[in-house]
Amino acid sequence: MEEAAPGDDGVAGPPSGPAAGCAGGCGNGRAAAEEPRRRPRPGAGDEEHGGAASRPYDLGRPVFHRADTGWSGARHIALTAARRLDAVRVPLGAEALGAALAQGLAALTDLPPFDSSAMDGWALAGPGPWRLTGQVLAGQEPGARLADRHAVRVATGAELPAGATAVLRNEHGAVELRPDGEWLRVAAPHPAPRPGQEVRRRGQECRAGEALLPAGVTVTPAVLGLAAASGYDDLAVVARPRVELLVLGDELLAEGQPGGGRVRDALGPMLPPWLRALGADVVAVRTLPDDAEALRAAISDAVATGGADLVVTTGGTASGPRDHVHGALARLGARLRVDGVTVRPGHPMLLAEFPCGPYGTPCPEDPEHSGGVEPTGGRPPRQHTDAYTDAYTHPDTEPGAGPDPDTAGPGPGTGTGTGGESASGTGFDLAGAGSGSGSGLPPRRSHFVGLPGNPLAAVAGVLTLVAPLLRTLGGHPAPASYSAPLTEDIGGHPTDTRLVPVVFDARAAARPLRHTGSAMLRGLAAADGMAVVPPGGAKAGEEVGVLDIGMPGAAVGNTW
Repeated sequence: MEEAAPGDDGVAGPPSGPAAGCAGGCGNGRAAAEEPRRRPRPGAGDEEHGGAASRPYDLGRPVFHRADTGWSGARHIALTAARRLDAVRVPLGAEALGAALAQGLAALTDLPPFDSSAMDGWALAGPGPWRLTGQVLAGQEPGARLADRHAVRVATGAELPAGATAVLRNEHGAVELRPDGEWLRVAAPHPAPRPGQEVRRRGQECRAGEALLPAGVTVTPAVLGLAAASGYDDLAVVARPRVELLVLGDELLAEGQPGGGRVRDALGPMLPPWLRALGADVVAVRTLPDDAEALRAAISDAVATGGADLVVTTGGTASGPRDHVHGALARLGARLRVDGVTVRPGHPMLLAEFPCGPYGTPCPEDPEHSGGVEPTGGRPPRQHTDAYTDAYTHPDTEPGAGPDPDTAGPGPGTGTGTGGESASGTGFDLAGAGSGSGSGLPPRRSHFVGLPGNPLAAVAGVLTLVAPLLRTLGGHPAPASYSAPLTEDIGGHPTDTRLVPVVFDARAAARPLRHTGSAMLRGLAAADGMAVVPPGGAKAGEEVGVLDIGMPGAAVGNTW
């Protein structure tokens, strides 16, 4: 299988022609011309991981990606941007499946809770032969103590009567009818049972109070079974992150054949099940036109009224004339954490956080919050852990300190955030954001991820920003990374990481697939994972990191 052609989505070779603007993924398939980028101020970035610069956007001029973040750094920022959501109690069953345990699971009883039979057969007392005196079935109390040289028929799982020393399985015994009743003996050539043979002793698996599983373990069907066996009726799990998906684009068709300048929406059907497989509760999926005010209102509604922990959009993150994501975030007072990532495809992805949401500080568009009513969905208000007064600051800037003085200028999103007034132009009420408890934990706010509109570029954004963020919100620990040798060379971008769909062969080596352009899904649909190709490419036999693509049906939280 040949590798993708040079120049395709950041492969070695300078891009040219109409496809050049889509080298990293364009908003909803619209080509975006290359724009000069502003030079970030010295030290700009989320500590050593890089990040968005501090100057607010001027809504009257085109948007540029201001400070691209390295791919690994972007994933680190996403992983550490939020806090784990609160614990909720849910009944054993589908509602708990896939969630993370909020606290360790301890046995409520001994397992097994009593001595029981491991086989269908006879419970014995002492040496044989044995006189038969009755039977005990699963679910029945065993009755009186079993006298020496006596036996009772038992079913698998039946509680053994006191005095029983072993169980003789059916195929090893023979019953004889004598004048004084039925007698059991061991059938040749089988040996007599040893003491404790075929007996499940009480507490053999665990004792009451013993730790079974730690917090953070994903609830699987096996975990549900263990919890039920140990006496649980419900589980304390981390709440699933509530996610709203906004699919942007005038050119998108919900059904029928593409044509006349319009294309089918691939992300609307693809992303919701993908997000659920990553542990999200997808509460809404909306398709929006390329309209700045409609986008701003939809994002505001998702956070203020819908109680979304995360808002995800597709398209509109580049610099085209119909790309409105940056402007909408600026008007809403969002704080950019990542604004462009050095990865192909998917370069124009971004991560932001809002100064309010379902965690304590209400937003003015939410009428239920005006009188201190619990947020929509029954979630109790949660307190912020630090003050948040500047509506559009850089991660390195202390909250409330305002934009960097070297680059500051008049623009949206600067306000005092005091006296119960909202920041100018933000549309979010910042009153009530207290100074916090000084715990040092990240603030608990709603977040935003803007994905590129091209399908494979959007998937790159899911794996880079959405999956780590959902893992943190949902309480899932980061799994171990894994790598695989390549079966052939993969060309690379001169400076950016490249994500390439691969399949594993019989020797667990990664074979790169074709059809891996940012607008293509054919390669991804056949893939087992995404190879992480460093700048400059990788040679056959070289070990590269591989991302578990987290497709629906895969184990939750296993994205590398």
